[in-house]
Amino acid sequence: MELKEKLIASFMAFEERVDVDADLHNIRTSAIQNFESKGFPTKKEESWKYTSLNSLLKNDFTVFPKNENTIQFADVKKYFLHEIDTYKVVFIDGIFSSFLSSTTHDGIDVCLMSSALNKPKYKMIIDSYFNQIANKDESLTSLNTAFASEGAYINIPKSKVTDKPIEIMYFSTGSEAALLVQPRNLVIVGENSHVQIIERHQSLNENAVLTNSVTEIFAQKRAIVEYYKIQNDNHTASLIDNTYVSQQQESHVHVNTFSFGGNLTRNNLNFYHFGERIESHLNGITIIGEKQHVDHYTLVHHAQPNCESFQDYKGIFSDSAIGVFNGKIYVEKEAQKTNAFQKNNNILLSDKATINAKPQLEIFADDVKCSHGCTIGQLDETAMFYMQSRGIPKKEAKALLMYAFSNAVIESIKIPELKQRITKIIANKLGVKLGFDL
Repeated sequence: MELKEKLIASFMAFEERVDVDADLHNIRTSAIQNFESKGFPTKKEESWKYTSLNSLLKNDFTVFPKNENTIQFADVKKYFLHEIDTYKVVFIDGIFSSFLSSTTHDGIDVCLMSSALNKPKYKMIIDSYFNQIANKDESLTSLNTAFASEGAYINIPKSKVTDKPIEIMYFSTGSEAALLVQPRNLVIVGENSHVQIIERHQSLNENAVLTNSVTEIFAQKRAIVEYYKIQNDNHTASLIDNTYVSQQQESHVHVNTFSFGGNLTRNNLNFYHFGERIESHLNGITIIGEKQHVDHYTLVHHAQPNCESFQDYKGIFSDSAIGVFNGKIYVEKEAQKTNAFQKNNNILLSDKATINAKPQLEIFADDVKCSHGCTIGQLDETAMFYMQSRGIPKKEAKALLMYAFSNAVIESIKIPELKQRITKIIANKLGVKLGFDL
């Protein structure tokens, strides 16, 4: 049985396993019907032109894990930001781990999506936010919505600054030969509030895993959201990450995506403006090799005047790695005084490495500042020669140039301990030890 048919057949059994009200049932039913109609995306679709899922879909994925697994903190400590205290929402094979988690309802809600979906006291919030900004026509988002039951639920009330960052961690144990997991996250940040969130998906062995994740982020007036995605998984793990961001007046949202590992990674990042004087920041670093594939698809929809958006994506590709950047800025007629900037710079370290870049601007307003730039090249041989002439070995010189190339995005990290962690990952990817601390 093909995966599509398997999922459709599993839907009825899934709904019998979870308690849902009529409204949620209707949302799920509509979503599975959309997925049944459209199926998995193919390269015939313009937005998926350079990314094929065919090799992934040949796996016989288990939709529901047969066993509930446990892991010890010592075995996964290195994946957490253990240098500082954080709230933690941890899942093992898609199932919540209370042992590894540190949740709270003390002034803020850092807890489970299943609780929010099934408890009456959350119904008003779920009706107001769940599936409100997610693209209901996108097939993989619809598939996630149909099976949405577990993930992180974060609600920061008005005028609250979280006292420590929040980590959302998804571990796959490999207890199944191939596993499909579909986490659903909902983040609501109230007026004048501030939150820092780190999200990571990590496989613990070499069995195949496909994660189809959806995150909805709602930033109310003057809210500040810093969201960090760390993607440094095994070569048998694939991730399709759909993130939708709704911003109200004067809110600032930063999403930083660090793609260092995995088999196939697709990041769909969509920002929607619903007020004036909004700032959106989309930053990313991709460093991959071998036959890894990373695809960034971004959209910033400017619908109101006097707003700004900044995109800065850096890519370093070696061996036979493939990178894709498809960034779109859409400015409606009413969105006068928009300032939108998009930059995508790439370095190819191998003749077999590939980058497909497609920056796009659609502008219907006449009083705007919008620009995009894209570069694809190799390391500067003159700079390499200069550094070597000053006694720096070739390998270290090469690594320093690549680190400098990525530095603007690294500097955007506002959590010092995370900044150090990302620097160490980059050094490991480049195969050197950087002789300085940040």
